[in-house]
Amino acid sequence: MPNTTTDDFTETATPDVRVARRGSLARILLNRPKAINALTTDMVNAVSAALEQWRDDDSVTAITIEGAGERGLCAGGDVRSVREAFADGDGERAFEFFRDEYRMNALIADYPKLIVSHQDGIVMGGGVGISAFAGLRVATERTKVAMPETIIGFFPDVGALYLLSRAPGGTGAYLALTGTTVGGADACYVGLSDVVIESDSWATVLERLAEGADADAAVARLASFDAAGNAPLGAQRAWIDEAFGSGEHLRAPSEVLETLRASDVEAAREAADLLTQRSPLSVAATVEAMRRAAGMDSVHEVLAQDMVLARGLIEHGDFVEGVRAQLVDKDRQPMWSQASFAEVSDADVARLFEG
Repeated sequence: MPNTTTDDFTETATPDVRVARRGSLARILLNRPKAINALTTDMVNAVSAALEQWRDDDSVTAITIEGAGERGLCAGGDVRSVREAFADGDGERAFEFFRDEYRMNALIADYPKLIVSHQDGIVMGGGVGISAFAGLRVATERTKVAMPETIIGFFPDVGALYLLSRAPGGTGAYLALTGTTVGGADACYVGLSDVVIESDSWATVLERLAEGADADAAVARLASFDAAGNAPLGAQRAWIDEAFGSGEHLRAPSEVLETLRASDVEAAREAADLLTQRSPLSVAATVEAMRRAAGMDSVHEVLAQDMVLARGLIEHGDFVEGVRAQLVDKDRQPMWSQASFAEVSDADVARLFEG
C-alpha cells in the first residue's frame, strides 16, 4: 500500500500538486503517480506558491513534501517536455522550467521553517532537488536515490553538486558521473538524506509533526539503524577515491576510466562500463562543474552555475539526443557529439560555462 494517498489533500492551481493541513503541519503532495511524480513547470510553481503562503503563517510549524503512489517521491523533471519545447524552437519555454525549478530549490534551502522530505522509493534528478535541501530528509528501506543525468546528455543539476562535491572522498563524483543508484544508507553517507526509517513509520512522523515536534523529535527512536555507519559506499572508498579523486582535485574523465578499467575490483570495472554509456561531453562538464562547486560558498552559487550549464548543454551539447535515445525513441543508442573522452577538448567544456 502507498504511504501517502490523495484522500486528505485538496487541489491547488494544478491537480498535480495537492496540499493538506493537520494540526501545525502543512503537507505538499506531488500527484503524478503514473509518471512517478515527475516535475513540470506548473508543479514547481505550485510548490513554491504553497511554501510562500505558509512562510508567514504562524499556525504552521512544519511542512512535508511527499509523493503520491507506490513508486516514489519523484523521478525527476519532465525533460521530455523540455526537449520538445527546444526542438520546436521555443528555447525560452524550455529554460523557463529550469529557472522555476531552481528558484524552488533555493526557496527550500533557505526556508525559515522545518521542511521534511519523504524520500520513499525513487528519488532521482529533480526528486533530489526537491528533497535534499529540506531541513529533515527521511529515507526508508525502499529509497532509491540517483542523479542519472549524464545518460541523457545533461548533468546533475538542481544544486545537487553543492552536496555531492562535499561528500566523503570521491563518492559524490562516483554518483554524479556514473548515475549509480543507491539506498538510504548511502544517501545519508553522501549527505543527501539524514535518517532511514521503516516506511510504515511515516505515519508516526506525521503525527509528531502535527503536534509540533522538531526535527529530532519527529524521528526519535524510529531510525532502523545507524544509516551512515552502515553505508556500502563507505566500504568501497579505496577504489572510488583512487579512481575519482575529490573536491577541487577530481581526476579527468579519461584518467578515471583508465583507473577503473585497470582495477581488480569488480565494482570498479562495472563503474567503468557505466561511464562509457554516458555522454563524454556531459561527463567532462560535470567534472568541471563539481570542481567549481567545491569552491563555492552556497547552494545559490551552484544553482546559478546550473542555469548557465543547463543552457550550454541544451544548446551546444547532447541533451536533445540523449533524451531522444533514453526517453522518446528508447533505442538506447545515442549518437553523442564526441565518441570518447579523448575527443572532448577543454574548449568544448569551457564554452558550456560561458553563459
